[in-house]
Amino acid sequence: MTTRVIDPVETPVVELVETPVETPALRSHEELKAIAAAGAAELAWDASAQEVIAWVSRNFATGTAAVACSMADAVLPALVAEQLPGVDVLFLDTGYHFPETYATRNEVAENLRVNIVDVLPLNTVAEQDSLLGKNLFASDPAQCCALRKVEPLSRSLSGYELWFTGVRRDEAPTRTNTPLVVWDEKNGLVKVNPVATWTYEELLSYSEDNLLPVNPLLSQGYPSIGCAPCTNKVAPGADPRSGRWAGTSKTECGLHV
Repeated sequence: MTTRVIDPVETPVVELVETPVETPALRSHEELKAIAAAGAAELAWDASAQEVIAWVSRNFATGTAAVACSMADAVLPALVAEQLPGVDVLFLDTGYHFPETYATRNEVAENLRVNIVDVLPLNTVAEQDSLLGKNLFASDPAQCCALRKVEPLSRSLSGYELWFTGVRRDEAPTRTNTPLVVWDEKNGLVKVNPVATWTYEELLSYSEDNLLPVNPLLSQGYPSIGCAPCTNKVAPGADPRSGRWAGTSKTECGLHV
């Protein structure tokens, strides 16, 4: 639908297509905490994605919500856009993505009723190599993720009251107890996980049934897709996230911990 870029240095937002509708004034953290608690109490542990998003639409304006999307698939943006058309979709452009991931991002921008927001790190890959040494992802993957994912996302979320994520309970042992609605203390806003109850198979089935853009890497042995240097294929039946940072003790990039 539209695209814009979060520029970390000069202008905070560079419009590439059209000027968005003015965002309402954000409510206080105390107000948002109370709303998150009410939502967690109202929604059943296994509430459907549509029920969760409907709760959001009753309590939040479209301009105060954002969808974080890794561009492995378009299920979450599509589900949210059904009830919040024109919602912002945040794409963390680390500079290390697979070509297939960028292609999927472009398909989502062209085919869904969403506004793609490209969120950029403070430094380009070349600048980071110059400052901290080449291939930081290999020598210190935690710092690389912090600089190219965690900080940019935290910076971009400051303009919203709520963010949607595609975290699922079946992805890894660390995500088994993922709530549908929770207060995100680290980022200071409400965090919503509408597809937390879904399985990987349900995700693929929904994509196929609704003809949604899908990253072709999903069918090539990559059930969890991150940056190209740090993502390997996964053996059939293995933990879907076992291909992320393989050979290290790292299991999360830091966005959801």
